[in-house]
Amino acid sequence: MKTTRLFWKLLLTLCLVTGFNSNSFANQDASENQLSIGDKLYLHLPGEPEFDDLFQIELSGKINLPEIGKVHLAGKNIKAAEQSLKLALSVAYIELSQFYIEVRKREKIVTVLGYVNEPMQVKVPEYGNVQMVLNQAKGLKPGAQLDKFQIRRNGEVLVFNYKAYLDSGDIQILPDVQSGDVLFVPASPLIGNVQVEFDSQTLASGGDASASNKAVTLFGELHSPGTFSYKSGMSLIDALMRADGVTRYADVTKIRVIQNNLDKNSEPSTFDLKAYLDSGNNDLLPQVYEGTTIYVPIMVDDVDVTARTVYIMGEVQKPGSYEAPNNVSFMDILANAGGPTRFAETRQIRLLKESGETIHIDLQKYSENHSQNILPPIVPGDVIFVPEKTDINEKSWLKIPSTRAVKVMGAVHHPGRYEWSNEMDLMDLLAHAGGPLKGANLTDIKIVKKGDTKQSIIFNLTQFVETGGEYALLPEIVAGDTIVVEELPHDPKDNKSQWIRQSSEKSIYVIGQVGAPGRYAFSSELHFLDILAAADGTNSNADIRNIRVTHRNGHGTRVSKVDLALYFETGDETLLPKVLPGDTLYFPEKQKNWLQTSKNQVVRLMGSVQNTGRYDFDDSMTLLDLLAESGGPTADAMIDKIVVVNNGGLKEQSRVFDLEDYVKNPDPRKMPLLRAGDTVYVPGQDENTWRNRFRDAWDVIAIVALVAGL
Repeated sequence: MKTTRLFWKLLLTLCLVTGFNSNSFANQDASENQLSIGDKLYLHLPGEPEFDDLFQIELSGKINLPEIGKVHLAGKNIKAAEQSLKLALSVAYIELSQFYIEVRKREKIVTVLGYVNEPMQVKVPEYGNVQMVLNQAKGLKPGAQLDKFQIRRNGEVLVFNYKAYLDSGDIQILPDVQSGDVLFVPASPLIGNVQVEFDSQTLASGGDASASNKAVTLFGELHSPGTFSYKSGMSLIDALMRADGVTRYADVTKIRVIQNNLDKNSEPSTFDLKAYLDSGNNDLLPQVYEGTTIYVPIMVDDVDVTARTVYIMGEVQKPGSYEAPNNVSFMDILANAGGPTRFAETRQIRLLKESGETIHIDLQKYSENHSQNILPPIVPGDVIFVPEKTDINEKSWLKIPSTRAVKVMGAVHHPGRYEWSNEMDLMDLLAHAGGPLKGANLTDIKIVKKGDTKQSIIFNLTQFVETGGEYALLPEIVAGDTIVVEELPHDPKDNKSQWIRQSSEKSIYVIGQVGAPGRYAFSSELHFLDILAAADGTNSNADIRNIRVTHRNGHGTRVSKVDLALYFETGDETLLPKVLPGDTLYFPEKQKNWLQTSKNQVVRLMGSVQNTGRYDFDDSMTLLDLLAESGGPTADAMIDKIVVVNNGGLKEQSRVFDLEDYVKNPDPRKMPLLRAGDTVYVPGQDENTWRNRFRDAWDVIAIVALVAGL
């Protein structure tokens, strides 16, 4: 009996256990098979292409079937849904034996409203959360209240802190999302009652606090004043950084701090930010609590003098007073002032010391060779003055003292007084004056030394340039010197008074039969032909074989004869004399009167020719040239018996030339040689006998001999 009772007890227990597990599995299968909003179903109906696409259960819980319309399926399991669909489809379709349903995809349909970029119904996977829903709505708009998101479901409202999730990343903070939920994003009270366009930076500039009684308020000369949420342990520096720091106009030595918390002292205190940054003493930092108000005033235009102030004035970008730590340099102060302007005279910067000492600083010289030039140290109380650059067009000479000026006069484009520096040379000065004029005498530049004209220097710039001299050979110039660039004398025929400007010691005289006789500037580099070319050469009446040169060198006078025709025939440079300043060149006229012409410079022609007489002769002439010069023989001339009498001390004193035979048989060897002083006789045919003609010929020879002896 006991055994039977025990068996039944065990059987009852087993049935109870088996029944409980069956219910659990049944509930689990029921939740998995139950259809909900957002599910995408596949309806297998062969032969009907309209059923190839998936059908999604809408928010109404229904699907829209072809030929049938909408059928409610949400909340049903798959078997119940199949029965409902078969019943609905049987009205339009006959063969439903192979019809069945498959859940291909489960999605959640959520409605997103409020302060989002695109309020709309969105679809997320079955594992989707709030962040994925917001992403489908194109994100939040600037100004959304992140700590008060709402989910509305079946008439209930669930509020959660979305910012806490963003700060921590804890997914447990976000509530689960179900199909049919409404996600509402509220707007922050900081955006006001009027909708305006702004970005997140503009919104953040007003602060991020929602509760003003627990926030920290900053205003005044700050880049982004506003009300900011308080964080435990926040310092005043942290609060200033939340407002993007102070502006350039802020008076950081007089920051006001007011503790509005009722438990603390509400009296305002003053904070000196500069003193804190200089010392690093944390005891100077005031405490910041919830409700603290911080005001940064604007800097007023008062005289602010500290124990470390350095002043910079004049032609700089930002003149004024600057704080100067112990290790500050001259270049640091100049750089903080924006550097010199384009009108600054950087060679004459002055440093005024408190002791009354004045130090001159040449910044350009320092920049060119700073390794050998040391700038003076800067201490608090010093004054740096950068003067204005002197305008070159300013006529007043008072702007440049004589101790820094060099005068340039004469034939330059811009004569005047110029500021001088020891780094400059004569080339720099001439270039600064615009260079010499076209008519400047560069061979005789005078440098008059200040206070001592006996030390004046004559410099030949032309020779320096042509010979390629080194810059070390340039004359030394110091402040106070005077540079005189003389002008070359003008052509005397243009202005007869101009030659007076040229001294006789530097002139040469050209007179006689030349194109432009006169007085010309001359230097030792010029040549005889240079002067002749300057005088426009000889004219047609010049006797170039008898040019005279009178040499006057101060020790005596001598005369040279120049045969310019012989030079042109031979090219012998030794035939041309050396000409020096002060000499005179005379170009005589050709002699027309035979009494004024030397017998050694003519040839006599007599007998039966058109024009007998004395003819000027040169070595290039022949007997034919002489006959042609006289107009040729007459009609009764006996050209086969022309007599040539030589007067040169030769053995053969006379020679008979047969011109008729020469014409028939030209032979240059038969042509008699003519020399200056010779006589040519052409006999003629008349009634006299040959003897008379012969006697007459000897008479002529006697006459010629007589003339030759003159």
